[in-house]
Formats: sequence, structure tokens, C-alpha cells
Amino acid sequence: MDYRRFNMPDFKAIQRRDFLLAVLSGVLVALSFPKPALSLLAWFAFVPLLMSLGKKSPEKAFKLGFVCGATAFAGLLYWLNIVMVTYGKLHWSVSVCLYLLFVAYLALFVAVPVWLMRRGELAGVSPLVSLPVLWVGLEYLRSFFLSGFPWASLGYSQFRTLPLIQVADMTGVYGLSFVIILANVVIYRILRGLFGQERTGYPTRGAVVLFVLLVAMTGYGFYRLHQQEEGEPFKVALIQGNISQDVKWDPAFVEATVAIYERLSRQAAAGGGTDLVVWPESAAPFFFQSDPTYAPRIWNLARELHTPLVFGSPAVEKDEQGRHFLNSAFLLSATGEQLGRSDKIHLVPFGEYVPLARFLPFVHKLVEGVGDFSPGKRAVPLNTGKGVIGVLVCFEGIFPELSRAYVQAGARLLVNISNDAWYKRSSAPYQHLSMTVFRAVENRVPLVRATNTGITAIIDSRGHVRGATRLFQEAVLTGEVRLGTGDTFYSRYGDLFAGLCLAGTAVVGVLGFRRKKSQR
Repeated sequence: MDYRRFNMPDFKAIQRRDFLLAVLSGVLVALSFPKPALSLLAWFAFVPLLMSLGKKSPEKAFKLGFVCGATAFAGLLYWLNIVMVTYGKLHWSVSVCLYLLFVAYLALFVAVPVWLMRRGELAGVSPLVSLPVLWVGLEYLRSFFLSGFPWASLGYSQFRTLPLIQVADMTGVYGLSFVIILANVVIYRILRGLFGQERTGYPTRGAVVLFVLLVAMTGYGFYRLHQQEEGEPFKVALIQGNISQDVKWDPAFVEATVAIYERLSRQAAAGGGTDLVVWPESAAPFFFQSDPTYAPRIWNLARELHTPLVFGSPAVEKDEQGRHFLNSAFLLSATGEQLGRSDKIHLVPFGEYVPLARFLPFVHKLVEGVGDFSPGKRAVPLNTGKGVIGVLVCFEGIFPELSRAYVQAGARLLVNISNDAWYKRSSAPYQHLSMTVFRAVENRVPLVRATNTGITAIIDSRGHVRGATRLFQEAVLTGEVRLGTGDTFYSRYGDLFAGLCLAGTAVVGVLGFRRKKSQR
């Protein structure tokens, strides 16, 4: 058929080589994240995918984008099977099916931008303009759609490149994602101009824009890195108890758990001068509010150490609807008095509660010990007397809007308490740490994280990891940070940049579908 007769493009079929190129892109994307954190790969990881697209139709581009996305997320999230089989008690076959279903869902956030890019290209919109906007728009949508799962947003791959990530205090992680995708398109267009069968010319304007952005970002980054932190010094002691997940909620092991944290806390306080001792999420695996045996021991420990203590423990509240269980953090003063409680706001679906539980009576959550958790109502910062802290419980560290809410409420130090024992010795604890680095930079406040089995870490307001523990070891990590300002463009306006890209995504989509309608 002569497509020129109908003024339509001559679309090409997908070949085996195209699928292999899409898979290669997915592999390169996965390798750019921890572990092994080969961050440089992200800057050209999508070039093979773009080469595979060629003159494919939008529908074929969608398929290739899906293959790339499925490969990438399959490599990044393999550890989900560890969680579901080991702690969810699912048969491996069921676990693999659920894992592949989730990977397929996430792959859509690669396939759709590529699909819309091709539609926009047919309508005259250059991929140099459309793809970075589309990528960030869909990445932002993924962060809140269906409860949200912003794990492994592309910019997180650069968490160790300190000069570049400083821009997060204006654009969040999405500024990095935007520039990385732009670099991929520019490199692809240069290679096509050099080695392509068709003389397409070089992307001169795009290359200039990319160069200017990189120079501006790097210059701003070095400027920020050379600024001195002006906040008050604040000494922390982070306790890593290394309690096995198999016994964490076993009543017979509570005595041993409390004894471990008592011993390590005394060890931390031996050096003197600590402003805050931090225990991990659910370090006290009982209802601290009403426990007659172990709660007094924790009060007495705070008095003995004469240091404020923050720790995780389940809480319960009663109202007209009944009892509500909460995943909480308690703060005790140096005299053992309870200064406040902060409740986890963003719960883990199927981890801490079962969505649509009425229709899924055969599904059980992963967290043992208490019933389904209820979310906290708002961000409640806690005042230690020397500084105001915002406590992010586990999964909350990957949601930038929660950190921002605590900072807007007055927090000048972010404290992430977590239990990453679920993931065993996989790459997940490293991926989790990489995302919390951006929470510090976005708001210019330090972040300290105490985890049950690692990685416990101290991160300054510039994203520098100043100390970290190894996995599955008892550990005490002490250090000094300077309370942050919390006064950044991002803390004031949030994901404005990402929101504009989401609006731009809608514009590209309208242009692409208008083109299709006019062809009809």
C-alpha cells in the first residue's frame, strides 16, 4: 500500500533487533540504581530504546516502551518476591504472578511517554521538547496515582552526584529526571546524525540547551556545596538493634529486644553530649501507651541517659467507630516525660493494611502483631527542646510532600525510622537510602535515619551521607548535624515544576490526538 497517497507516514514493523534494544535500555536503567549504582549509565540508557523506535507507529512505540519499562522495573524490584514469599507466606508461583503484574503496571509509565512522544512527533512536536516533559509528567503522576509509588524515579540514580542534585531544592528529584531524559534524546539525535541512514542533521539547539542546563546546574550545585551550614549543632545517636523479622513481634522475644536497645543506648550515651537518641520503627513491639512492664523501662532509660529519646511503637485510639491502630513514633524528654507522638500518614498497601479488605477476605497484611493500621491525620512535628523534628516512618521517606509538610510545620531536622529487614540482603535498602538523600536537599534540612537492620545513616542538608552502617549488624551511629533552615523554593512551592510538566503532558496528548482526528 502506498501510504503517501493518504498523506500518512510509512510505519515500519517491529523486528527482533528492536526488542533486544528495548531490553538493553531496561537493563542499563536498572544498573544505574543501587545496587550497583552505575549512575552514569542513566545518561544514555534510553538511547537503544530510541534507536529501536525509528519510524515505528505510536502503537509499536508503546510496545517497545513497555518492554523497556518491564525490564527495568523487573530488575529493580526483584526483592518484592523476597518479601512476599518469606513474610507474606505466598507460594513462589503466586508471588511471581503478583510481581509481574506490578511490574507491568509500572512499565506503563515508560510506555505511555514513548507512545505520546511519537504521537506528538507526528503532529510536529520535537522529541527534544516532548519526551522530557512527558517523562516527568508521568513520573509525577506515578507518585500519587493509586496511593502512589515514586520508588526509583529516574533522578534518584544520581544521589551520589552532589553538584547536580542540589537543584532539588527548586525542582525536587524531577529536575534531574528532566535533564537525564533530555541528554538521552540529544545523544540519540547526534548518533542518528552521524551514523543514521537518513541525513537528519544534528540537534544543535537541543545540545546547546542541554549544555546550558548542565553548566547552570553544576554551577549552582558547587555554589550550594561551598556554602556553610549556619544552623545550630545537634548531636544524634542512632541505634540499629538488628532484630530478626522472624521474632520481632514474638512476645517471648520482647525482653531480649528491649535489653538490646537499652544496652546500645547506654553505649551511645557513654561519649556524652547527645541531643537525641533515635530507635527504629517499631523498636518497641508493644503498645507503649499502656504496657505495664516495658514502657516504664523506656521512661527510666531516658531519665538515666538524660537525653530525649524517639522510638517507634504501635499506638491505639478509640472513637465512635471503634479502635484504630497507628504506626507511631513517641518522643520522651530527658526526664522521661512523653513530649509528643507522631503517627504514620502514608501506609503501605498490603503491608500495613489491605485495600478493599471487605472484598479480599483471603488477603492478609505483612505486618504482624496488630490489626490493620489507620493513617495519621496530619504531620505533627515534635519538639525535643533543642530542635523541632519531623518523623518519617519507613516508607514515608520516599514521599517528598510528607517531608515538606513537616518542614512547613516547623521541623528543622527530619528523622526517618524504618525497618528494612523485610528486604534481607537485596538492593532495596540501598535504593531506600538513595531516595531519602533528596528529602534533605529539597528542604535544606539534615536527615538522620535509624533502621532495624540497616542502612542507618546521617545525611546533611546538602545530601552528603556523612555516616552509614552495614546491613544486619548491631550498630550505634553517632554524629553531629546542623539544624536546617527549611527555607527553599521547593519547601514553599512543592512540585510546581513537575506539575507544569504534567500539564505539558496533557498538551502533547491533545496535539497528538488532534493530529489523528485530522488524518481521519
